[in-house]
Amino acid sequence: MDRPNTRVMISGCFDLLHSGHVAFLLEAAQLGELYVCLGSDSTVLKLKGRSPVTDERERAYMVRAIQGVHEVRVSRGDGLLDFLPEIQDIQPDIFFVNRDGHSQEKQDAIEAHGVQYLVSERRPHPGLTQRSTTSLRDQDFIPHRIDLAGGWLDQPFINSLHPGPVIGCSIDHQDRYDTRSGMASSTRATAVKLWGRRLPVDDPEYLAKVLFAFENPPGSGDVTGSQDAISIVYPGITRMHYDGGYWPTQIDNCVDHDLIQFLQDRLYVKYVGARPGSFNVLDERNPNPADTKRLAEASEGLWSALHRKDASGVGEAMTRSFDAQTAMFPLMRNDAIDAAIAEHEDSALGYKVSGAGGGGYVIFFSEQPIADASQPRLRGAD
Repeated sequence: MDRPNTRVMISGCFDLLHSGHVAFLLEAAQLGELYVCLGSDSTVLKLKGRSPVTDERERAYMVRAIQGVHEVRVSRGDGLLDFLPEIQDIQPDIFFVNRDGHSQEKQDAIEAHGVQYLVSERRPHPGLTQRSTTSLRDQDFIPHRIDLAGGWLDQPFINSLHPGPVIGCSIDHQDRYDTRSGMASSTRATAVKLWGRRLPVDDPEYLAKVLFAFENPPGSGDVTGSQDAISIVYPGITRMHYDGGYWPTQIDNCVDHDLIQFLQDRLYVKYVGARPGSFNVLDERNPNPADTKRLAEASEGLWSALHRKDASGVGEAMTRSFDAQTAMFPLMRNDAIDAAIAEHEDSALGYKVSGAGGGGYVIFFSEQPIADASQPRLRGAD
């Protein structure tokens, strides 16, 4: 008796289920009654040298929920041809593979069972990016950070002159910034070395302390300020209060969606070129209590204005913070930075440079678009 439907079989791991998997499954389902055979946890471990992120039960549950999937099984065999026992049971008419999963060994084994072997061209759904599990594993999810006000107060040789806060915000991993540009790229690279491509799920202050210690092991010469580690790890906007040490005496984290969106809508970054390799902002410096106090007061003023959603107050405090910084560290400015500021200072509400300056990005706070600038995506905004 003839079967009423064409039986289509596919096999795979389907770990970190993504749109590319869904498109492949929907394409296969158009050919007939779809049977999906998943690689078991033990098979994935043997073939890839690591366990899947989601175990076989969870993977089966998710694949089973996709429209057009008739049945899901966990393959009983092992190795690259772990699905051979299921071919005997299901007796498919078609075995469907994507281009990445094709091999001559697989094709020969399947055709030896009298099954038609078809290869998908792996086309993404219209309008979507082509995805693969490998590309997702390789994607870097570690954030950047922008310091909004108070930079240098995370250094004891400054905060010992007058205590005060640094205000920072965490930038979505999808934004990409040049190295040596004041966006904490070295701390971010340290986080990738320490944790791989994702932040661990743990208490953020603990993670920030681990990252800070890993970047500054005993015997380090110039100690990287802890604001970088904290603003990378904590989402949203963070106030870090320093008083005579490398680690803040208090950390206040704001994850209020409306405030984060308020900041994101007005924040612009304009590239002015990377710092020269020989650049050292400390070659010329004049730390003093009066300018340190101005820096601390400007930073507190920005935090307060931000919580009032006072755009003019935020911009004015950002500029005051920058003026106090450059009074003590004049090499933070250069001709390219001054030219970018001069171009937009009449329309922007405030401005500063990223990090220690000397290049990198000019940060503008503006209710008017800034030409040739991008708007960073803050963690916690839409």
